[in-house]
Amino acid sequence: MLQAIIVDDEQHCIDRITHLLNTYEGKLRLLGSCGSVSEARTLIASQSPDVVFLDVQLNGETGFDLLRSLPNTDFEVVFTTAYDTYAVEAFRYSALDYLLKPIGSEEFADTISRIMEKTGQKDTEKKIETLFHNFEHKVNQLKKIVVPTLDGLTLWAVNDIIRCQSDGNYTNIFHREHKRITATKTLKYFEELLGTDHFFRVHKSHFINLAYVEKYLKGKGGYALMADGTHIEVAVRRKEEFLKKLKG
Repeated sequence: MLQAIIVDDEQHCIDRITHLLNTYEGKLRLLGSCGSVSEARTLIASQSPDVVFLDVQLNGETGFDLLRSLPNTDFEVVFTTAYDTYAVEAFRYSALDYLLKPIGSEEFADTISRIMEKTGQKDTEKKIETLFHNFEHKVNQLKKIVVPTLDGLTLWAVNDIIRCQSDGNYTNIFHREHKRITATKTLKYFEELLGTDHFFRVHKSHFINLAYVEKYLKGKGGYALMADGTHIEVAVRRKEEFLKKLKG
């Protein structure tokens, strides 16, 4: 049975999560709740939870202050927030779970399902390291993403990714320094994750960083010549939009 705690400075938010957790009786048990960073440190140390539902803003402090103050983070973190698009983007890039307030039952159920499916090492430390980096470096090219692979997690700067290529249920990701990793996620996952950061799906199998397009070669759909020397086919139905993107 998973053991959980809630860290939130608003009682109605604690009550909402508690109510949602009650539907998982026998699978997930609530150990307690608190509303400040100092109380949370004490509760985590004494109870050793498997998962912490953590509010971003806590009485003038933040959930990040709590995580930075802990000697280790050997539990799953689910951030709860009512905050802006950038905060949500940072959570997504870091592969950390988050719930937007007011918390819906369906979104909560999806999050719990993901947590219960996870086995072995949680890799929470790497994910939080990426989160802190992205909050401290809001400039696009300094953002990092967590890439899940068969042997763990890899952290790559978004600006270093030249292209992503579908490989069934996996994705090959190519780095500007001629490195390649195979991610255990589909190309659609990375399209949704990186879609706003100057990437474009030119073909059902190819998702490219527009910053690394060196030339467009004419043809039925044409080809994008990339900085790593590869010629990437452009689907006919994506050609017009792709050319518009290149022209800015």
